Amino acid sequence: MLVQEFRTGVVPPAERWDLWQDVATRTHVPNLLRSERSDDFEATMRVLPLGDLQIAELDLPHLDTVRTPRTIRRFDPEALQINCQLAGDGGMAQDGTEAVFGTGQLIMADTSLPYDVRINRTSQRSTTVVVSLPRARLPLPPRAVRRLLAVPVPVDRGMGGALHRWLADVARRADEFTEADAPALASVTTDLLASLLGRCADSEDALPPESRRRALHTRIRDFIDQNLGDPSLSPATVAAAHGISVRHLHQLFAAEGEAPASWIRHRRLERCRRDLADPRLRGRSVHAIAARWGFTDAATFSRVFRRAYGMTPTDHRHHHAGRDR
Repeated sequence: MLVQEFRTGVVPPAERWDLWQDVATRTHVPNLLRSERSDDFEATMRVLPLGDLQIAELDLPHLDTVRTPRTIRRFDPEALQINCQLAGDGGMAQDGTEAVFGTGQLIMADTSLPYDVRINRTSQRSTTVVVSLPRARLPLPPRAVRRLLAVPVPVDRGMGGALHRWLADVARRADEFTEADAPALASVTTDLLASLLGRCADSEDALPPESRRRALHTRIRDFIDQNLGDPSLSPATVAAAHGISVRHLHQLFAAEGEAPASWIRHRRLERCRRDLADPRLRGRSVHAIAARWGFTDAATFSRVFRRAYGMTPTDHRHHHAGRDR
């Protein structure tokens, strides 16, 4: 297990602020920290180290973070810190730009330049996912990256939505990953970030072809997961939604040893298998569950389910019902 979890609640209220400052300095960079809740600073941080890239989920009350020239001289990893706001709001000032941001937005800071970040300007608590990575890792022109500092970027649709769901899912399932997963997780995160920021800075063409390919493939798989319940979902509709040919779509999946139609069927079957094992859905018929995930023909669903898992959907449900009892 890679994830490291820190909770200030494990110490008495009077000691929580000092604990948080120590943890924040060790996991990120030294900064000046202030809080209106320093008398009882109850916060949680889960850190997923992925080589030179790090993903951290923070749940905390009001917090001001100031990076000064002095703290930069003390230690500077020449890194970018990208905050993806899951809940709450904040404000940031850096490099002559000042902005407010809220839930469903992303905002970026550079550790080599002074900044001032305020979390929870008006809200009570905040949940944010912070991605930290070396500037050199992001395959974009430095000028393009600098133009985006302290600029809120929406992550509620398109490539931004794909990145938002990816980071939220990785943060939620951080304790499931092992050392072997780290390179792939870091690579996908970098590609999604580079693609989104490249579009915002009109520099997407500067990305290496392989980064663009992986980012598009990840975005397509996210689109498939969001539309599994649509019976019309097919390689043709997926390709059309992303402005590419069906042939190009097949090439993208072939590079990963997959086929788009097989992937759609696999994801639908996985959702059905999960729902059939869920005791809360016992009152829902097998056919209704199949239809929920895009299978319109009961006989076809039963056949492909049995081929994939070695038992019928009904037997799978009974097996889990008996195990629960």
